[in-house]
Amino acid sequence: MFPAADWLPTLDDAVAPPAVLGAGALTSFAFQGDDHDALVARIGDAESPAARLYDTAIACQLAFRRVEGLALQDEALALSPLYRVRRQAAPDRPSDRPSGRLLRLLALMAPGDLMVNTPLEFITGAIDVRLDLLYLLPDRALPRVIPDHDVAFFAVSEADAPALARLRRLFDAWPRPALNDPRFLPLLARDALARSLANVPAICSPPTVAVTRAALAAQLDAGQPPATGYPCLIRPSGSHAGAGLMRAGTPAELAACLRRSFARDFYLTAYQEYAGPDGLYHKSRIAFIDRRPFLCHMASSQDWMVHYLNAGMTESADRRAAEAYAMANFDLGFARRHEAAFAALHDRLGFDYYAIDCAETHDGRLLVFEADTAAIVHLMDPPNLFPYKPPQMRKVFAAFEAMLRRRAGRDDDHDSGGHDTAAHDTAAHDTAGHDTAAHDTAGHDTAGHDTAPWAPGAALTPPVSSPARTARHDPPGPAAGRRSAA
Repeated sequence: MFPAADWLPTLDDAVAPPAVLGAGALTSFAFQGDDHDALVARIGDAESPAARLYDTAIACQLAFRRVEGLALQDEALALSPLYRVRRQAAPDRPSDRPSGRLLRLLALMAPGDLMVNTPLEFITGAIDVRLDLLYLLPDRALPRVIPDHDVAFFAVSEADAPALARLRRLFDAWPRPALNDPRFLPLLARDALARSLANVPAICSPPTVAVTRAALAAQLDAGQPPATGYPCLIRPSGSHAGAGLMRAGTPAELAACLRRSFARDFYLTAYQEYAGPDGLYHKSRIAFIDRRPFLCHMASSQDWMVHYLNAGMTESADRRAAEAYAMANFDLGFARRHEAAFAALHDRLGFDYYAIDCAETHDGRLLVFEADTAAIVHLMDPPNLFPYKPPQMRKVFAAFEAMLRRRAGRDDDHDSGGHDTAAHDTAAHDTAGHDTAAHDTAGHDTAGHDTAPWAPGAALTPPVSSPARTARHDPPGPAAGRRSAA
């Protein structure tokens, strides 16, 4: 259950939430070899019980103690729904900028594991941003007073119908420029995304259907092939990072997949072969920032199920060389080849920031595995093995900061970090980075949200939408929970 109405908080920059290390810093420490005990030792000097519980909850999740971690998170959020991420030392971050120009970013978050929200800390840790986290809790209205900020980011990446309705009300009424309109979240569901891209000539979006265990078992018992045909991929709904993902080429193999899983609900996807001429499978993660694409990694593997951490990238100089070449030539190569595919994605997904995992088919189309607002974009790989990554990721982070500052109206006090702002002429892309004639930027003024007056202390009630506005922005199908990260 969610509150029927949220009180509109007062904005006060004097508010100082508990300071936490946060997911970005703790994950980096774990990536460098810290075990659970070492992480807890780092947390030991937390300034408040809430901060200590919050960070310890993350440490538990990083140690694969998810149930314990979520229980500790509940305790932390009961003490405080607001946190401020400590700014860590960052050698690549300029240190000569006046502190008064630090951008204030507020992320609206949902309780849950590390895959529920956009992992902003992996980006903001490298740029001049003060990041505050505001958790939207069931049965609790917003705090009466929250930190003032220059721009808000709606970081919740998956929401059921009640949560989505609440997010939409908040987004439409927010007093500061806000990014990542939550009304587009249902379009990220695996089956919804596949349907929306099915008729795009430049994209290969394999048919995907949601199915229950009972329905699939009945089909198999009746000798009926799945709607996707064979071979197909099967994964539990709500699974992340390839957990439970299997490939089946026959009815017997699909039945065996069912027996190996305890899940009740699944996604089935038609399998698309995509091995390259070298016999390897190449999977890219591309982040879109105000529509501009950035290659964040390209993993190469002998296995069709490609994940960067198990693709053998650290062991293979050839695979790293291929990734370095892909990054160096991305703008004039991959991005240019798939410009029409990227435009089709933006026409359907009105997010200011999102990412896709993708590949190329043998006939040159963009093979889209998923689109996501919760994909991790980071610079944790050791620079001695991946010397080409710091320059590339600095471009990504600079583009993200430039987007924040443009939306906050503070781009004049910050160098764009090499980002070509001319390529993002607001006359061409409009303030939401997509065609406002089609999307109307979610029906509100992104510069100031003038359509919903901000009255601190007043109750926020559901907005009244015109038929035209509803037709433009309400995605087809139920506003339900969405996909999982692959």
